[in-house]
Amino acid sequence: MKRWSPTLAGALLALGAAAQAAHAQDPAGPTAATVARRAVPNPIVAPRDFQRAVSRGTRTITGAPGPRYWQQRADYRIRATVDAAAKTLTGSETITYHNRSPDTLRIVWLQLMQNVHQAEAPRNEEAEVTGGYRFTRVAAGGQPVPESEDLRSGSGYAVDFTRMAIRPASPVLPGDSVRLELDWSYKIPQAGAGARMGHSRDNLLYLAYWYPQMAVYDDVVGWQTDPFLGAAEFYMGYGSYEYTVDAPEGWVVMGTGNLTNPERVLPADVLQRWRRAAQSDTPVRVLGAGGFGAGKATLRGANGRLQWTFRADSVRDVAFSMTRESNWDAARTPVGVRNGDGRTDYVLIQSLWRATAPRWANMVKYSQQSITHHSGFTGVRYPWPHMTAVEGEEIMGGGMEYPMMTLIGPYNAQGDTALYSVTAHELGHMWFPMIIGVDERRYGWMDEGTTNFNENEAFNDFYRGAPNAHLREQRQYVSFVNNVGDPELLRWTDLQQPNLSGFASYTKPATLLSALRGLLGEETFMRTYRNYARTWAFKHPKPWDFFNAFNAGAGRNLDWFWSTWYKEAWTLDQALGSVTSGGANTVITVEDRGSAPMPARLLVTRQDGTTERREIPVETWLGGARSATVSVPRGGSPVVRVEIDPTSSFPDVDRANNVWTR
Repeated sequence: MKRWSPTLAGALLALGAAAQAAHAQDPAGPTAATVARRAVPNPIVAPRDFQRAVSRGTRTITGAPGPRYWQQRADYRIRATVDAAAKTLTGSETITYHNRSPDTLRIVWLQLMQNVHQAEAPRNEEAEVTGGYRFTRVAAGGQPVPESEDLRSGSGYAVDFTRMAIRPASPVLPGDSVRLELDWSYKIPQAGAGARMGHSRDNLLYLAYWYPQMAVYDDVVGWQTDPFLGAAEFYMGYGSYEYTVDAPEGWVVMGTGNLTNPERVLPADVLQRWRRAAQSDTPVRVLGAGGFGAGKATLRGANGRLQWTFRADSVRDVAFSMTRESNWDAARTPVGVRNGDGRTDYVLIQSLWRATAPRWANMVKYSQQSITHHSGFTGVRYPWPHMTAVEGEEIMGGGMEYPMMTLIGPYNAQGDTALYSVTAHELGHMWFPMIIGVDERRYGWMDEGTTNFNENEAFNDFYRGAPNAHLREQRQYVSFVNNVGDPELLRWTDLQQPNLSGFASYTKPATLLSALRGLLGEETFMRTYRNYARTWAFKHPKPWDFFNAFNAGAGRNLDWFWSTWYKEAWTLDQALGSVTSGGANTVITVEDRGSAPMPARLLVTRQDGTTERREIPVETWLGGARSATVSVPRGGSPVVRVEIDPTSSFPDVDRANNVWTR
């Protein structure tokens, strides 16, 4: 989720040579001064449950799923009836839950996100009180189960705010499945689930986290039943969905998955334009804001209602919008070339926006570039049939992601660049966490920080010649650290200090990915990054899988990097202590004044304009040194300038002491 858009903080300094350029080594090597020693990072140690998964063969120390990796699956069949006037939703749902684990499950767990709106629900941000779910039927294995306060024996179910436990009459054995049936209803909040769904102006409803959903049971944690408190986001399993939305005629419904019955809900002229858009590289106006109404935007339905049916597979969730009096624009965008026949694959890009958000006239163009870019940059092609952006003023100001869908504010005041940025961010979430299914509830940085990094790449591609977005993010990191503080990323998201939480999820981890690329070089980083994404597509990586994947890809142990930047709250401050000329050499003294060890890369400039590079390897600082020297021959032209990290690859908190000039 992104509730704010980046702001350009003035002109940035021009970047120097690429961070991955080869660095000439001092033939004699740097000399380390060991008088003033420093703390060094401890090895990164995975928790016991992860280590057990490795020993059982479901995970590996190379960062790939193990030979015995397994993953649960749920198949959903849902019918939702929306009363647009009363703002209520009534649902009926069947879940077939497949136990692919080696464990016998006596109790199964579900998530009830709408219950964050119960009066007494625990939460870490304010929420409208609407009462949450009202269940009229709960069944397991074809048999009704009663509400119960004690699930130690006998079938029954219990609700603990946003968590629901069901004990079927018989345990769910390995390789077996259980069918759950639930009937329920609730009042739709105006800006619900932490301002991630709701309704606006009687012409927009956006339904997300709208049905009881299976909690994740994985090979590391088992049942992940952390409650939804409003801020930290979601951990969801993969499965298939077939759902029907019963809505008033005149309302256009669009949601996750394929619309399987367009001929039964759309008039012939609207349907024709929609299908033409799927073959067009430029936006097609499928429907104008003035064309809404029964018989215009939609067909007429029995009793004034229509049923819209969607199907989706290999997704972790579904969401849908209901709009009237909106513009509906659409076009296609390429996502890569198919293996085998060499043909280009396309997906449909859609935008639904009201006339009060005029900047949204460019949304299809922004979305086309974002989806195409992310498909290429991550090495994983966008896998679904469409990507739809819905303008959601009054529900949220920023944006939120859902499989194949995003809800974003109008961005009238913020400007076009900000609207592009939030679009590139929310669509970047189609990869993290929608394809690479990380646990956002505990480790928000695994999706938000990675998505910020991908957003910055897309921004640099879209606004070529503009100040570098990665450098802007790094400067935001440095400013935050110097003025507020620095969080430990391995602390669970809901346990972060409120003033550090957003920074921990977004800015710091995005900056660290840029630093990691600078450390490893472009080729090694990109090969490993794409391999990590492909390896964990539609699976559930943990932080230690990410660390191990890069250790393997780099061909070296980077535990010092993970411990320094993800476990600790250490900062980098390398400084030029002195530059002295005497005898045959110019001697450069570098001091490491911070806590974070990183290579010290030096650019030495002579009076005649020639340059040389030197590097103090990270092992010098890991050995406990606080300062080190390198020497360069005096030669025929004197040294007039020395700079540490001229490409700004690493987040040094004080660059004022990184440059010496004669």
